[in-house]
Order: sequence, then C-alpha cells, then structure tokens
Amino acid sequence: MARVLVLLFAAAALHAAGPARKVFPFPYRQADLSNGLRLITIPTDYPNIVALYIVVQAGSRNEVEPGKTGFAHLFEHMMFRGTAKYPPAKYEAVLKAAGAASNAYTTDDHTAYHTTFSKEDLETILQVEADRFQNLKYPEPAFRTESLAVLGEYNKNSAAPTMKLFEVLRDTAFDRHTYKHTTMGFLKDIQDMPGQYQYSLQFFDRYYRPEYTTLIVSGDVDPARVLALVEKYWGQWQRGSYRPRIPAEPAQTAPRSGHVDWPVPTLPWVIVAYKGPAYTDTAIDSAALDLLGAVAFSENSDLYQKLVIEEQKADIFGPDNPDRLDPYLFSIEARVKKASDLDAVRDAILKTVDRFRTNPVSRERLEAVKSNLRYSFALRMDNSETIASTVARYVALRRTPETINRIYDMYAKVTPDDILQAARKYLAADGRTIVTLTGAARAAQAGGKAQ
Repeated sequence: MARVLVLLFAAAALHAAGPARKVFPFPYRQADLSNGLRLITIPTDYPNIVALYIVVQAGSRNEVEPGKTGFAHLFEHMMFRGTAKYPPAKYEAVLKAAGAASNAYTTDDHTAYHTTFSKEDLETILQVEADRFQNLKYPEPAFRTESLAVLGEYNKNSAAPTMKLFEVLRDTAFDRHTYKHTTMGFLKDIQDMPGQYQYSLQFFDRYYRPEYTTLIVSGDVDPARVLALVEKYWGQWQRGSYRPRIPAEPAQTAPRSGHVDWPVPTLPWVIVAYKGPAYTDTAIDSAALDLLGAVAFSENSDLYQKLVIEEQKADIFGPDNPDRLDPYLFSIEARVKKASDLDAVRDAILKTVDRFRTNPVSRERLEAVKSNLRYSFALRMDNSETIASTVARYVALRRTPETINRIYDMYAKVTPDDILQAARKYLAADGRTIVTLTGAARAAQAGGKAQ
C-alpha cells in the first residue's frame, strides 16, 4: 500500500501546475559534519530495509598524473581488503550475519559503495564501513594481487568490441582532459600498476577523505538516530587538503574520426559524437540536449522507426548524453546489421542532426517527451535501494538530492527554440567525432569509413 501511495503522489505531481512541483517526492534531511562529511537521510515507507550508499567524489576524472590511470577503479577492489579491526574474512562475516548485500562501482566522476540490509543492523554497518574508510590497510603483496585482478578484468572486458569502440572514441575526441581515458584506464598503465604500491597509498590519502564523501541512508530509519551514529563513527575522520587540477580540454576545431578493425567477426558499430556541456541544473544547455536526444534519436523517434523498424538496418540505436562534472560527449550510437549499410546509417544520423540544427522540434512532441521523462522517473522510485542509488548519481554531481528537482524543473522550461539553439551550438561539425568498428569477416564489405 505504501508503494502505491508513493507512486500516486509522484504521478499526481506530474500534473500539478507551476514550476515548484517536485519530481523527487521524498522528504530528506541533509547534514554536514565539521570534517566536511555530508549525510543525506531519506526516510521511506518501505518497512525494515535500509540502503546505504557511500559516494566518494573520485573517479577516473581525478587521475591527473601521466601513467597513473585506473586507480579510482582499483580502489573499488582495494576497499574490500579490510583493516586491522575488520580483516576481509571478518568483514564478510559481519555482512553475512546481517544478511547484507554489498557491492561497489566506479565512474568517470565518482566511486560508490553500497550495502542493503535490515534496519536493526544499521549501527553495525555504519561502524564497519567507517572503519574501512578511515583505516584501510593492505600489504604490498595484496596490492599486487588485486592490481593483477584488475588487469584480468580489463582483458576479460576487452573481449567485448564495444569496450574498444569507446576507448577509441574517447582517446580520439579528447586531447588533454582526463575523460580521454575510460574508467578502466589505459592498458599500459594497468600493466604497470603492480609496481605502483606507494602511489596507491597516496591516491587513497588524497581522495578517501570526508570532504569528498557523502553518505546516503535511505529506508526505514529515524534521521536523528542516523545522524547520531554517523557522528559517533565518522566524526573523527580527518579532513584532507589535496585538490586536483583537472586539465581543461581545448576547443575542438575540426571533425575527427577513428576506426576499429575487430579481429573476429562481429556486427559493425558507428558512433557519432559531439562535444557537449557539463552537467548543469542552473542553465538550459544539458537539459535541452537530453530532450533533443529523446525527440530525435530515441525509440519513438522517426529515425529509430526508419532504421530499426522499417529498413531494419540497425538492431541497437539510441542517443547518450551522460551527466558529467566537466564537458563530455553527446552521442548517437548504432549497431548495424550489415557492414555495407554502415555509411548509410552514419549519413542518416548526420542528416537528422542537420535537420534539428535547422528546424525546431514540434512543441507537442516535446511536451510528450517531457511528461514521459517525469513519469518514468517517478515510477522507478519504488524501493529504498533504487531511491538511494538514484540519489547517489546526482549527489556525485552536486552533493544534494535537490539537484534532481532543479534539473527536472529545467526540463519543464525547455522550449523548441532552446533545443534549436543547443543543437546549433553543440552539434556542429567542428566538435564532431565519428568512430566505426567492423569485424574481420565484414570489414571488406564496408562502403567506406567515417568522414
């Protein structure tokens, strides 16, 4: 019943008048400890279950030294290596006794550690997590073992052609910014990683600090008790002083292209990417491009219907405009069924881009996309773990759930002219990078490469 009431509330908000309506319907409390740690507590009506997300604002973007890529992802592994008080076996035993599900992930801009458990284990989980974030210890042999495991993960992922495709895209599109390398890092740096034990200690000392960390506690909790426990176990964590200098990417002045010759048969890919804006909830740019992607290239778009449904030239097709702290890429991706159609699919994408740089979108179509966007978001908020995971993604950008309401208010304000201006500004040939991939048995069939 609680789930139904929440969804009804959220759905009702979609039809409320005025920009003050909130797409994120849950009341939350935000508190900052004196050491810079931020706590966001989100009480929900879903009984007994609690989700804890620990968001560290250190991702592959923070890997600023040459030859030192992949360390943010490495610490997704190293953080499970234990402490003097809770070595790995004891840590795992605590989680098992609590029936907790625990994992982690790394992105360009942040690393997140998440655990879902019963509410009676809240203090225990907060205690053991505070210990590993403040007192992580690992000997050099354990570091070498884990860094070799990361190399194994890279090699395993390399069996997927899309990994190489995105590696080449980013390496081609960026010159100086650390978005040039993927979250996994450059292969040569991963191969060198086992000898970088001392640097790993430095990386941990720099970024695993309270001022870079936000705790999100969502579920059947009392905010006052959560705050008291966090102050008890996390309040003595010492603030750091390191601030990275992320290199700014110079303006791109001409189209770029790349190609991947995959050594075995596989379906071809094409990605058409443009330099886009950084995430913002105070200006129209990123919101306008999000909506442009949905109108022009989503499953309901004319181009999708043409390439996937009618002509059946592609079987995977869609836009991508990821939220990033710094300017990143707006892209349109397609997996093509025949290499001989690769150029035709690429040209259809470019033609559609030109159309939306020339003609405004239909207001009716735009409003339908906006409504679908809000409604889809509201429907996802149906359990404490999903609520926490969604908030974590936005907290990594602005350290507050309120940015969710601000960006959806920005979506509501976007006009057809805003989308036209964003398309003209960002989807220009000078900022374009096209990368294609073809398999060995199909490469000869291709009519040509990206221009």
